[in-house]
Amino acid sequence: MENYIVSARKYRPQTFESVVGQQILTQTLKNAIASGKLAHAYLFCGPRGVGKTTCARIFAKTINCFNPTEDGEACNECESCKAFNENRSMNIFELDAASNNSINDIRSIVERVNIPPQIGRYKVFIIDEVHMLSQAAFNAFLKTLEEPPAHVIFIMATTEKHKVIPTILSRCQIYDFQRMDLSDIVNHLRYVAKEEGIQAENEALSLIAQKADGGMRDALSIFDQVCNYSQGHVTYQKVIEDLNILDYDYYFRATEDFLAGKYKESLLLLNEVIDRGFNPQQYIGGLASHFRDLLVARDSVTLPLLEVGEEIQQRYHEQAKRCNPRFLYKAIKICSECDAEYRTSRNKRLTVELALIQLSQIEQPDLDNPSGLGPTTRLKPLTPSEQPTTQPHAQTEQRPAPTQSFLQPAPQHPHTTNTVARTVSIKRSKNTTTSSTPAEPPTKAQPAPSEELNNSFSEEDVRDQWIGYSLRLPQEESAMQSRMALMQPKLVGQHNVEVCIGNELVLKDISRLKPSIEQYLRTGLKNSHITLSFQLVKYDENNKPRSRQELYKSVLEENPDIKNLCKELSLTLY
Repeated sequence: MENYIVSARKYRPQTFESVVGQQILTQTLKNAIASGKLAHAYLFCGPRGVGKTTCARIFAKTINCFNPTEDGEACNECESCKAFNENRSMNIFELDAASNNSINDIRSIVERVNIPPQIGRYKVFIIDEVHMLSQAAFNAFLKTLEEPPAHVIFIMATTEKHKVIPTILSRCQIYDFQRMDLSDIVNHLRYVAKEEGIQAENEALSLIAQKADGGMRDALSIFDQVCNYSQGHVTYQKVIEDLNILDYDYYFRATEDFLAGKYKESLLLLNEVIDRGFNPQQYIGGLASHFRDLLVARDSVTLPLLEVGEEIQQRYHEQAKRCNPRFLYKAIKICSECDAEYRTSRNKRLTVELALIQLSQIEQPDLDNPSGLGPTTRLKPLTPSEQPTTQPHAQTEQRPAPTQSFLQPAPQHPHTTNTVARTVSIKRSKNTTTSSTPAEPPTKAQPAPSEELNNSFSEEDVRDQWIGYSLRLPQEESAMQSRMALMQPKLVGQHNVEVCIGNELVLKDISRLKPSIEQYLRTGLKNSHITLSFQLVKYDENNKPRSRQELYKSVLEENPDIKNLCKELSLTLY
């Protein structure tokens, strides 16, 4: 049986011309060789598998070639080239700094530097993963790197340039290798498939190229793996199965469900994805990328930015025509927020399900916010039976839990106390009769009601409405929501609501919401004469808020017995 050679080694470039995706760098090196302007040290940087070490080897072979071609390539026929191709050249030394990074390894190189080459003009030292050298090895290498003999050239390669010390960087010519384009990888894979007599679909090769993430070595390794699985006939479906990739079709189907408002179908599709062994977070991240691609595909000018095959590109373009930008912007935002919340969520699947329900409601009428005054975090009813009902003799400030969107709401007794954020209890007013549906959370002043209202209310009712308003502020107003929860509005006279604030900056910030809060109180309390005022107060030294340490100190001063007990037991406050 023949010795099998993986494609990454078998089809490793032997000339500058055969290097894929680095034409500018290879041309620069060829020009330097042709003009004889060679530096004594080079640093090749870039991601893994993009040709750094390969170019270093080709460069070393070419500068030692006795009869280079007119286009700057090695002849592959002279003694130097033959020695290199047969891996017996004494002019080229390679060191893997990942496993040989000690000072002794560098000293072994330094000892060889002064010995001139027997065949050829230069001794070339290729140090791969140079950033892995120890600090002592770097220091031992500096002097030799700065002033090597005329017959020595150093070529260093690294995937992490930022880890190489500046004194090394300043002594080298630096070449930055880029990730390879999808088209370059696909073309090379097609060439390899043709040479090996393997049938391969273009979409399958495109998927392999995407999985490689710009690295040719990774692409060839994946290609070999898929060839073994598909037995010489590489198809899109075989690649999906072998690499366990979530098919584009799931994202296209999900988007159609979102556009049609089919939340049930989107939940069933999520269940299908999970049953196939995929993580819900992976699915929501894939949806975010899909919506981004749809945004790009809306315009034929930006369509080439999609790193997919032509058939998938056309499918993206067709679906993008049915998606308006507003839908795509909100969808990307919902997916991003879900991805951020997923890591800290206790019920991770529920977090994703809620995001899918929100996505399915983007294109549906906004029943929770008909005025359009700012975003709402509430999910709209999913079925007609879930429409809110009016309960007489109950004034309720409700902030529904996320699960209320697809669970039937439990019936509430008119005298039940609701618990909301920060464990604030919202009590019913005994003097008013209002609908259980709260007023919409305004972010700017609303017009006054057409008819004048003059219902009576208490200070407790005012505080209920105050908390209700704060809980309906949009997410970006979370800081103001926290501040309002600590404030205590007071009823001065019959209609004036006064709020004392001890910070001038907070006063300035909340003043912009005054018209909106005032209108909210009038609507919620059914009284058109309510006025709101803010007062800046200064805390004296006796009444100002105190820290735990200050309270602890005052307790010890007022109670000597406690002070003695703490001293005997060695108690202190942390």
